[in-house]
Amino acid sequence: MVGRDSEREVLSGFVADAGGRSLVLRGDTGVGKSALLEYVADLAAAEKCRVIRAAGVEAESELPFAGLHQFLYPLLSHIDRLNDMHRKVFDVVFGGSEETPPSVMTLGIAVLDLLSLAASQKPLLLVLDDGQWLDASSTEVCGFVGRRLTGSSVKLVVVLRSDLPSGFDTAALPELPVTTLSEKASEQLLDHHHPGLDPRIRSLVLDEAQGNPLALLELPPFVRGNRAGRTPEELLGYTGIPLPQRLQQVYGARIEALGDAVRAELLRGALDGVGAGAAVGHVRGARYLMTDADEAADCGLLDIDPLTGDFVFRHPLVRSTVVQMATPNERRAAHAALARVHRDDLERRATHLAASTVDPDEEAAAVLEAAADSATVRGGALAAMAWLTRAAELSESHEERSRRLGSAAYIAGHSGQLDQARQLIGSGIGAGHHDSPASVIASGYVALFEDGDVRSSQRQVSAAIESLRDSGVSEPGEGLTRLVDLLLAISQYASDEVAWERTHKILDDLGGLVSVQSRIYQDSWGDVVRRGAGVHERVERAFVGLHDLEPWDVTRLGVAAYHVDTLSQYRPHLQRTVDREAETGALAAAMTMLNLIMLDQIAVGEWDEAERTGQRCLELTTRHRHTLFTHHTQAYLGLLAAMRGQVERARTLQAQVDSWARPRGVGFLTQITDAVGTAASLAEGDYEAAYLHAIGLTPPGTFQPYAHQAPRTLLDLVEAALHTGRDEQARTHALAARDAHLPDLSPRLALTTYGALAMTATDPTEAETMYHHAENHPAGAHFPYELARIHLAHGIRLRHTQGPKAARPSLTHAAETFHRLGAPTWTERAQTELRATGTPTHPSPTHLATLTWQERRIADLAAGGLTNKEIGERMHLSPRTVSSHLYRVFPKLGITSRAALRDALGKISADRTV
Repeated sequence: MVGRDSEREVLSGFVADAGGRSLVLRGDTGVGKSALLEYVADLAAAEKCRVIRAAGVEAESELPFAGLHQFLYPLLSHIDRLNDMHRKVFDVVFGGSEETPPSVMTLGIAVLDLLSLAASQKPLLLVLDDGQWLDASSTEVCGFVGRRLTGSSVKLVVVLRSDLPSGFDTAALPELPVTTLSEKASEQLLDHHHPGLDPRIRSLVLDEAQGNPLALLELPPFVRGNRAGRTPEELLGYTGIPLPQRLQQVYGARIEALGDAVRAELLRGALDGVGAGAAVGHVRGARYLMTDADEAADCGLLDIDPLTGDFVFRHPLVRSTVVQMATPNERRAAHAALARVHRDDLERRATHLAASTVDPDEEAAAVLEAAADSATVRGGALAAMAWLTRAAELSESHEERSRRLGSAAYIAGHSGQLDQARQLIGSGIGAGHHDSPASVIASGYVALFEDGDVRSSQRQVSAAIESLRDSGVSEPGEGLTRLVDLLLAISQYASDEVAWERTHKILDDLGGLVSVQSRIYQDSWGDVVRRGAGVHERVERAFVGLHDLEPWDVTRLGVAAYHVDTLSQYRPHLQRTVDREAETGALAAAMTMLNLIMLDQIAVGEWDEAERTGQRCLELTTRHRHTLFTHHTQAYLGLLAAMRGQVERARTLQAQVDSWARPRGVGFLTQITDAVGTAASLAEGDYEAAYLHAIGLTPPGTFQPYAHQAPRTLLDLVEAALHTGRDEQARTHALAARDAHLPDLSPRLALTTYGALAMTATDPTEAETMYHHAENHPAGAHFPYELARIHLAHGIRLRHTQGPKAARPSLTHAAETFHRLGAPTWTERAQTELRATGTPTHPSPTHLATLTWQERRIADLAAGGLTNKEIGERMHLSPRTVSSHLYRVFPKLGITSRAALRDALGKISADRTV
């Protein structure tokens, strides 16, 4: 090896270092990356390491886990020694089980355990050539593993071409650039392999090669083999043509000289991804074995794999040149032969059938559709979309073509490819049948995701369902189910009573044609107060069959679980699915799952994690222009900010979402913005504003039909009403919650209903009974924010009725919980009450908050003895607004009563003087 002293020094240190490490070798085509890979493999073998090889090939870049299988196949004997959970993970990935595919993290951890187990006997070196062609699923896992090898006896080396993008580009693995050779090293390499060159040819080769080792090796024979009488300058002087293309012409001349049978054999090997260079070990399925190709080996196009004795291409550039030189008919014939070779491997057979078939062929189309179903289940939605599109092109009837294009567009919408979905709609899903179910489904998803168009899409989808019903459809089919689920999604976002009632009428007319799962969505997504009885149990039963569910089914059931507050028990399912789908799968489903994960993190008090999840989702939705999901995510981030007392940020997000959603009639989001306004006002103690926001969602004493935030803001409305002197409205609303049987619908609603009944009870016995039910509810720990507010209200009541000592436990619990959650305004409120019991607390930074001009003016007037009514008359405010301002002032000053105002204001003045 010439001119690689520095690279060899780095690689020697890499092998000699104790512990696990990863390294990426990146460079141009032909620069010598594979030679360095061989060098490091030989070093490791000399150190008694076990070397396992894999290589990415373009032919398998869309087959999920094809690359990972190469690494793991030699280690299969160790899998039986893993625990049951990790064994099942590998069964799912490699087709031995139909359970839900694992997330990148779950599979990555299982792979790490397998590698660690194998390395306990002998250190391992994993070498991956042409990593840019590794399939996306394998790349994610290898990147995950590569970042976590420290402390193990496993090393990983990956070779990448610098001119092609790769999933490893964002894997954050250490890199070693492989550059061209120096002028001196180039001369040494050329003279060593081609001594005695004519000086003119030698100079020309050096100029053309520009330090590229492959060019230095291949150009001289090309010049010497010239039989057309052309000068070396004519042969090599392709001005402006990149070196790889010139090298392809070098190999092309040798390929042209081969017989037809040998060229056909090379083409079959190239199209099936036969390896190039060193042995690459076992692969997913058996690749084509080239035979009777000694002629190609003799002229330097093929080598012999030293491990298997099979023919392999000398260099990846040979493989690509073989393909480029073949005619379309030759490529189709080769693909047809390969489809027969791989008749027992569904996805590989589909790949070759797609390329070999020209005329409509229903049998080929059915194979492609089956492969698309397989890829979807394995987390490869992008591959599924491509196969379905090709299946549509090969369909013999318009109906089948339309159906398959519709399925492709459906997956395109769910995988974040809105432009592709739009193209599929325009390219002929309907083809004269623009109201076909497939066309309506695809255009409906695009309109909903991209534009938030709930009005026209709802009319179009409703009409399509009614048309199917009137046509006499007698069995529930895929098209009808997708239309129904889309109508339910649109209705949920519209959150309009008239539209929902029409949806119920349409679905009721369909009767048994509506699936069991769609009935769950119907009863939970719209009006859980009136239709949610028993939904919790139905969701639980549906999740039992998780391995049969598509990603979008998992998402929809997750939404149903959110509406009945049981998300926590399904969050692991959502997390596994979103990790798998976020890159190459059902992206739209992943966005919704991230929102659901964020909502559960908010509910259980993991607010920092919820912020990170929300930001991840926001970046994803913005990058893929899913405008609806962008505003949906902003709405939840605004709600979180409001709960944390970040009022300015909350109201900024509230305004952004509301200004987009309200004109479009997206009631689901405008309800969340009203909830943001309520929570923000409560956080800063503006109870009058909180009350006005809350009654915008639902009047006291009832729960507005199809207002999903109405039951969720039960405690907000009751607290705001009590703090503004509306005791009767507060009590009426609490009793309405009890009479609507909200405690039977969800654990959170049970907690808040008991809390609301306790806060509004006039009878001390009833109050203590309800507080006991709330504070000891089994689900209380899962909803710490609501529970802390109930403890705070209970502590205030106890301080006034039973004295400071009785109040301290409840107030301490509230203060500690709010502090842990990161809700400073609520923390200060609880600490102020706690100090009033004689318990010292650490001052919060809120004590130092500056009063606004209006707050200071109201505080000064109140300290002077004026009543709220008198202050309001002077400042042109209502007495209730004055009261709300004073409630904000008290926590800022660290006081609990009007009587302490004068001293507190005097202290502020004294501090400023100092």
